Parts: sequence; structure tokens; C-alpha cells
Amino acid sequence: MSNKYLIVGGVAGGASAAARLRRLGEEDEIIMFEKGPDVSFSNCSLPYRLSGEVANTEDLIMMTPELFKGQYNIDARVNNEVIAIDRSKKEVEVKNLLDGTTYRESYDKLILSPGAQPVAPNLPGIEKANVFTIRNVVDIDKLHRFIEKTKPTRITVAGAGFIGIEVVENLVIAGYNVTLVQSPPQILNQIDDDLVQRLHKEVIDHGVELILGDRVSAFDTNKVILKSGKVIESEVVIMSIGITPATDIAVQAGIETSQKGAIKVNANYLTNDPDIYAVGDAIEVYNILTQRSAQLALAGPALKQARSVADHIHGRNISNKGYIGSSICLLYTSDAADDMQCVD
Repeated sequence: MSNKYLIVGGVAGGASAAARLRRLGEEDEIIMFEKGPDVSFSNCSLPYRLSGEVANTEDLIMMTPELFKGQYNIDARVNNEVIAIDRSKKEVEVKNLLDGTTYRESYDKLILSPGAQPVAPNLPGIEKANVFTIRNVVDIDKLHRFIEKTKPTRITVAGAGFIGIEVVENLVIAGYNVTLVQSPPQILNQIDDDLVQRLHKEVIDHGVELILGDRVSAFDTNKVILKSGKVIESEVVIMSIGITPATDIAVQAGIETSQKGAIKVNANYLTNDPDIYAVGDAIEVYNILTQRSAQLALAGPALKQARSVADHIHGRNISNKGYIGSSICLLYTSDAADDMQCVD
């Protein structure tokens, strides 16, 4: 007897779950919904489009709906957004973003992999500024095209986590003047204060204007206004100040979430609904070092979670002991960067 599995969201979590489900069940119906135009792409490579290390935007795309259908017999529906979950009927409501129509699909099991979205506060004067965030291929292509067209004299990056640091690195390599604004007194909060000073020097040595202990409070035409009162002349602003789980439909359906808004799951990645799983940036995972649950926005764990969900659905034993959360990003190629590699 075949089953019907619906997956909300693609990329590392959703696409990996779909592929694993197909390997374990040749006759099952698998439908994956992605509200964007790309169902599978390399998140980690997005900043490298800005420097040209990724030569073409199309190189970021790993799988297309046509490939999913041809290779795996998986129905990957892009530009289709799941807008509601009816747990009692075991159905989802879907909106086709191209023509505005809605329809419903039933499921035996539902897997949520909606990811997270960039924090983008509505600051005063934002309508006067060229403000960008980076989440997917569409975002990075839009930013790259704008920069290539306008040739800004200065680009301001707000936020110095992994994405912010990688964006700064690639903009400098591309030849742009960059200002990096970070509210805490250091970049990369995961690193000890004494150790991170080498990275501060590395950033400054590459010509970046590094502003610590300050934050963006407002905008004006080609101006970024900081809380301290400092004004930066800048035609482009890239906000990279954090992410928040994309869990609206889960919350509306009564799926349990944490105080920070992430979906709560058990060791098998099941939510409080026995027919709904969740993986990826939208969930909390157990950290075996801190012995606490927290968000972990990394592609590697999302892939492992997705495979575990497929295994659990098919009655296989899975071993989920939690995650440490080790991360890595490159910061230029000097000896200091080679020694550090921004390891958490």
C-alpha cells in the first residue's frame, strides 16, 4: 500500500527528506512545496556570487523540478506556498503564487522544512535606502545585479555573523569599499574575546571600516544613520542581523513552539502532532554540550535530520544524540585566516 507524503520547503531539509523517502518507498506519492522559484540550491555558496567565485547565478541551483521528477519521480512544486494546515482533515492549503489560485492536498505524513527568514526591522527612512537581505538565490541575484549596475562607492553590511562576514569578504574581493557595523563589541560572537582580535585585525587590514558596539537606527537617501549619531555615506545596505524561524503556518495549526518561536520536536523530529515532522532552521535541537535545546541554522544537521525523518517514517531505528554545532567559514586567505578558519 502506497502512502502520500507532503513536504513544506525544499533546500537541505526538504529536498533531502524527499530523496530519502523515495529511496525507501518506490510507490509512495511525494509532493514538495517551495514558495520560491528554486527548490534546491547551495545556501552556503550564496555570498560567493558577489565576488564572482560562483561565476553564474545558475551555478547555485543544485536540482530543478524537472530533475526531481525525472530522477526521483518527486513532484516538486515551486512558486507554491503552503498557507494553512488542517490537522483534523490531514490536509494543507496551497497557494499558487503565479496565478493566485488555491487548492488543497491530503497527506499521510507531513514534513515541515520552512527554514528561517532574515530579521529586517522597519527602521525610519528605510523607504529611502537600498536595503537588501540574503536568504535565497533570488535575493543574491537581485543584490548582485543592483551592485553591478549602480557601482556604489560604499556598501554597508549590518551584522557580523557568518553570513555578514562572508558577504564582507566577497565584496572586498570584488573591489568595493565596505563598512561593517556590529552591535556587540566583537564580530562572530561564538569566538572568545581574545581570539577574535586576530579576526578584527584581518578585517581591518583588508580595508574594511569596522564599527563595533553600534547599530543601524535609521536611513536617509544614500545614508546609514547609527545609534551613536554617526552617519555613513552608503548607497547599498545589506542587513544580516539574524534570522527568525518561519513558523507562521505551524503556529496557526497548533504546532508547539519554543519561547523563541522554533518548532519543538522529539528525538525522532516529531512535533506534538504524530503525523507531522519538522526539520532544519525552523526547529530546536538538543545540544549535547550545553544539554539544552536551541536553534541550529546549519545545512549539515538539516540534511541528517531529514534522512532520520524518512527512516523513522519507514520504521527504521534512528540514533539522535544531539548536536555540538561546530561551524566554519573562510575569512580571506592570509596566515591568520588559515589558522583561524572562523571555527566555533
